[in-house]
Amino acid sequence: MVKGARERAAVNPVARVLPMLGLTHLDRPFDYLVDAEQDADAQPGVRVRVRFAGRLIDGFVLERISVSEHPGKLGWLDRVVSPEQVFPPALASLCRAVADRYAGTMSDVIRLAVPPRHARTEAEAVSIVPLQPVQEPELAAWQHYSGFDGFRGALTSDAAPRAVWQATPGEDWPARLAELAAATVASGRGVIVVVPDQRDLDRLEAACEPLLGERAVTLAAGLGPTARYRRWLAVLRGRADVVLGTRSASFAPVGNLGLIVVWDDGDDSLDEPRSPYPHPREVAALRSHGEKAALVIGGFARSAEAQVLVDAGWAHDLIAPRATIRERAPRVMALSGEDASVVHDPMARSARIPAVAFKAARGALDDDRPVLFSVPRRGYIPSVACERCRTHARCRACHGPLQLEANGSLTCRWCGRAERNFNCVACGGTRIRALSTGAGRTAEELGRAFSGIPVTTSGGPNIIDDVKPGARVVVATPGAEPAAPDGYGAAIILDTWAYLDREDLRATETTVRRWLAIAALVRPASSGGSVIIVADAAIPAVQAVIRWDPAGFASAELEQRALLGFPPAVTMASVDGGERTVAAFVDSVKLPSSGTALGPVPLPQGVRAPAGSADAARDAGPMMRMLLRVDRGHGRELTRALAAAQVLRNAHHETGPIRVQIDPPTIG
Repeated sequence: MVKGARERAAVNPVARVLPMLGLTHLDRPFDYLVDAEQDADAQPGVRVRVRFAGRLIDGFVLERISVSEHPGKLGWLDRVVSPEQVFPPALASLCRAVADRYAGTMSDVIRLAVPPRHARTEAEAVSIVPLQPVQEPELAAWQHYSGFDGFRGALTSDAAPRAVWQATPGEDWPARLAELAAATVASGRGVIVVVPDQRDLDRLEAACEPLLGERAVTLAAGLGPTARYRRWLAVLRGRADVVLGTRSASFAPVGNLGLIVVWDDGDDSLDEPRSPYPHPREVAALRSHGEKAALVIGGFARSAEAQVLVDAGWAHDLIAPRATIRERAPRVMALSGEDASVVHDPMARSARIPAVAFKAARGALDDDRPVLFSVPRRGYIPSVACERCRTHARCRACHGPLQLEANGSLTCRWCGRAERNFNCVACGGTRIRALSTGAGRTAEELGRAFSGIPVTTSGGPNIIDDVKPGARVVVATPGAEPAAPDGYGAAIILDTWAYLDREDLRATETTVRRWLAIAALVRPASSGGSVIIVADAAIPAVQAVIRWDPAGFASAELEQRALLGFPPAVTMASVDGGERTVAAFVDSVKLPSSGTALGPVPLPQGVRAPAGSADAARDAGPMMRMLLRVDRGHGRELTRALAAAQVLRNAHHETGPIRVQIDPPTIG
C-alpha cells in the first residue's frame, strides 16, 4: 500500500454530509468517503469538516451509505470535529421540513436549532444518576375545560391529540402546564414548552420544579453559550426529558417526544428575526405531525393562525363553559354604548382618565387592593408635535421622533441627540405640545391624584415581576404588568387609540391579546374586580374583552382576512430589497395559478432593510417590498417556486441584498 494512503471504512464507507453553506443552490447533501480511522466516530448527526470548492467547511453527517450515486471521484472527510451526535435523524427531518415550509436553507435552520459547540462542556463527565420517577399529578383543575377527558386519554395512550387551549380569566397557567407536562412524563414520554420571554419562563420553571425536579431544564439565550450548551447536551443524552424555553426551544432534541406546548403564540417575542424566520407555533405543528406528539397552543387570547387549525379540524378546542368564564372574569366596562357593560359618561370622550376610572380605582384602593393603570408607552411624553400646526416633531440629525423628558428637555428617541432650539419644518413654530403621555408622566399625575398612595412603574429596562399586597397604584406598559397577590382590584386601560390606530395587519389582534392579559390579572367580578377600557364599546376589540370571547373574535378576524386576502387565510410571501433587485427576483418566480403579486411599495415603517453591502444596495435602488399571495392549498407550491428562484439567483451570482419571508408578521 502507498505510504500515507487512506483506507475506506469496511461498512458503509460513504457519508452523506450537509455542508453549512447557506446557499440555496447548494442546499443538499454531498457524498464523502470515510476512512477506517474515522469509521467509529463518523456517525449520523456528528459535526465534521469537509473540503468544498477548495476550502474547509463545517458540516453534519446525515447518513452512512454503502454506495454513492455520484459518478465522479469522491473526496474524503477531512476530520470528525466531535463524535457527539448533536444532529439526530429526528431533528434533521424537522429542520428539512422547516426549511421547506419557509423557503429557506436547511443550514440556516440548523444554526437556529443546534447551539455552537463548546468542547470543554462536551468533555465533562456525564452524570450516571438515574432520573427520579414522576408521579401522576392531580388534574382536577383541567376538568373545567370541555373535552379535556378525551384529550388526556389520547395523550397518555400516545395518540398525539392536538388542541388550542383557551385559559380562563385568572387561570394559573404555569401550574396547569406543569401538571400536563408531569402527566406526559409519567406516561414515559418527553415534553417541550415554549413561552415568549424570560418572565414567563421563570414562572413556568417555578411551577414545574416541585413536580419534575431535575428532569426539567430551561433553555434561553440569557443563559450564555456554555450553560445553554451544557443543558442542551443533557437533553440530547437523556439526562432530562422536559425542556422549558423560549423560541429556539422548539428544536430541543427531546427523545420520544410526547407533548409540545406553545404558550401565547401571538406574542411578537416569538417572531424569529433570523432567516428563514420560522415561528415556534409552526415548528411545533410540523414536529407534532412528524414525531406523532401531542400539541397544545394556549393563551388567554387566540391568534388567527391558531383558529385556522381549529377550523380545519386539525386541532380541537379546550374551552371552559360560559358559566365558568363568567364566574372567574372581572367586570369589564367601556365608556359608551347600549349594553349593561357600558358606562355613560358625557366627559369620557374628552378626559384621558374619566371619572368612572377614578371611581373604580378609588374603590379598589379603599378596599386595600392594588390598581393597575396600563399605558401603551413608557417615558414622560414620548410623542410631541408643533403646537401651531400639529406636525410631528422630528430630529434634525436622523429624522427620528422627538420626546419630552421629565426634566423638560427634548431628545430624539432614535439617536438620543438633544434638541435645544426646536423649529417646526412645516411652519417654523418654536413651541411643542404633547401627542401622547408616557408611563412616567402618568405615574406623576396619579401620584398627585391619589395622595399618600405609593406609585410603582414597570416598563422598559425596569420591569417588576410582583407587587406587594395592599393599596398601591401600578403604572405599566404592555407586557410589563407585574402580578399582584390575589389579583388587582381594578385595571384601567388608557390611551386605547395608540393600540388600535397602528397601521398593522395584526393591530386589532394584538390589542385584544394585550387587554385580555391585563384583565386576567384582575380579581373576579364577584370579588369586586373591574376593568375600565377607555374606548368606545362598539369597537370589536372592546366587545371581545367585554364578552371574554377570544375564540369568537379570532374567528371573525379570520373571516375578515379571508375577504381581504391576508394571512393566515392565504399564504403570503414578502420580498424585500432594492427596487430593481426585487423586480428581477419576482419576475423569476413561477407563481401557481392562484398567485398574485402586489406592489412594489416602500418597506413598512419599523422593518429593517435586508443586510447587504452598501454598494450593492445603492445600485439596486430604493428599498421596496413586494407581496406574493396564493390560496392556502397552494402554499407549498409558492415556497418551492421561491426556493427555485433563489437557486437561479445564486447560480447566476446576482448581487443586491434581498429578504424572502413567508407570512411575515408585519405586512403594512
